[in-house]
Amino acid sequence: MVKDGQVIIVDEHTGRLMYGRRYSDGLHQAIEAKEGVNIQQESRTLATISLQNYFRMYTHLSGMTGTASTEGEEFKKIYNLDVMVIPTHRPVARVDHSDLIFKTARAKYAAIVRDVEEMHKKGTPVLIGTKSIDHNQIISKYLKKKNLPHNVLNAKNHQGEAKIISNAGAYGAITVATNIAGRGVDIVLGGDKTQMDKKDWQKLHESVVAVGGLHVVGTERHDSRRIDNQLRGRSGRQGDPGSSRFYVSLEDDLMRIFGGEKIAGIMTMLKIPEEEAIEHQMVSKALEGAQVKVEGFYFDMRKRVVEYDDVMNKHRSVIYQLRDRILSESTSESGLTPRIKDLIYTELEILVNSRITEGLSVKEIEMIVKEFVSIIPFDDASQKQLLNELGKTKDSNLIINSLKDIAISTYDARISNIGDSVSREIEKYVYLTTLDEKWMDHLDAMESLRDGIGLRGYAQRDPLVEYQKEAYTMFERLVGAIESDVVHKIYRLNPVAQTPVATPRKAVLRKDEVVGGAVKAKVVKAEGAIKSSTKIGRNEPCPCGSGLKYKKCHGKSA
Repeated sequence: MVKDGQVIIVDEHTGRLMYGRRYSDGLHQAIEAKEGVNIQQESRTLATISLQNYFRMYTHLSGMTGTASTEGEEFKKIYNLDVMVIPTHRPVARVDHSDLIFKTARAKYAAIVRDVEEMHKKGTPVLIGTKSIDHNQIISKYLKKKNLPHNVLNAKNHQGEAKIISNAGAYGAITVATNIAGRGVDIVLGGDKTQMDKKDWQKLHESVVAVGGLHVVGTERHDSRRIDNQLRGRSGRQGDPGSSRFYVSLEDDLMRIFGGEKIAGIMTMLKIPEEEAIEHQMVSKALEGAQVKVEGFYFDMRKRVVEYDDVMNKHRSVIYQLRDRILSESTSESGLTPRIKDLIYTELEILVNSRITEGLSVKEIEMIVKEFVSIIPFDDASQKQLLNELGKTKDSNLIINSLKDIAISTYDARISNIGDSVSREIEKYVYLTTLDEKWMDHLDAMESLRDGIGLRGYAQRDPLVEYQKEAYTMFERLVGAIESDVVHKIYRLNPVAQTPVATPRKAVLRKDEVVGGAVKAKVVKAEGAIKSSTKIGRNEPCPCGSGLKYKKCHGKSA
């Protein structure tokens, strides 16, 4: 949805706005162009970590939730945590009815509306939980056809979520919401206590308790039993009475993909009409069995994500440790200079050894000098002199040592020329910016590798093993590229002293210069007039300090 000139993604399951989240590969920019809002640049990943590895960074890990018992195996295998079930403070008085299964979604929605209508006549508050915003709107349309007053909670009116949820337990209230909305909130029977007199609320509370408390309707089973339990848990809180029932059709995603054929066969064999439902404990168990299958499937997916992220986690820890060392060394007495010199030595050894053969021909020496000059700028005369000196020897070690001496003496002269403090800042800036740029490129490359590595399975290869091999090679290239770029940049970055900019004086008008509220036109010679003979570009800032381009300021009369 578009809000405040921005395209905001809406979670299809919860209806919540996901601020800060953007689609990748230009899709978000295409939507912005379509909606006619300002097109923002595509974001780049600066850092990435899976939730599992993020949580495992903590020394101590614990948590509390009402729906963890069904996920005990995952907590044990990934986090090595045991799940302990604590008895409720008060006995649960909620009645969980068996599921009703229909042939079609149309018959299911019709049955939901009939039951809600009956509950509404009795005064029983009803909370209808839907899987997505689409189903949320479908249920709302059915209720409108029957003229049943109801509140809808989705992305369009999420600002009033607290108020809608607080009144969901009022006498005769009907609330349609996505399943995640208001979870963990005690829906008070009788409505919001704070909005009415205590005696009036007590009467309403007793009347709602008398009709059975809050009734929760699930419009379909979810992929996870945990979400179903969260929906059921809205009713019967703190020992209050309540009830719940799930309505399922053979057209629902869960039934269509997992295990719906058997139940469909039974319904066809027994010639059950479309509008009638099957209600049996065996059917509910079959549904739970399908949910267990789906949970196992998603658990395997999450486990696979952790296995892939473990590879990336090693890269991340090495790079972050290197970054921390750079920051700590930059404040030491010698700074980063010893580390930079080691990088120079390594780069020159790679340069020479990758270019020479046994003979050390003139052409090879020319290539070495050409590469060396690309690192340390030389004029033509110095380049020819260096070529003549290196051409006299056939020993690669002597060549390496000669180049090292030139490189280090040039670097030392540079440090003494610009000063230690400035040199340290340059070293830190070059190293950190290079590391960050290359790390971002590496993250993009690793994401591309991750997207396509699954295709290796068609060649009877384990994608995870292939990913580990490719990732190791890419990480070696990353480290080499960082070191090489630092050496190349450190010689070419020349600090320039900041030119002081004159502050323009404000024009002060005398009383005699103002006539009838209008200012007399007067030619004033600028205080900051340019007297220097230095050539100034037309599009450069004017040296007078006005902030205008030269051609728009003092350059007009030039």
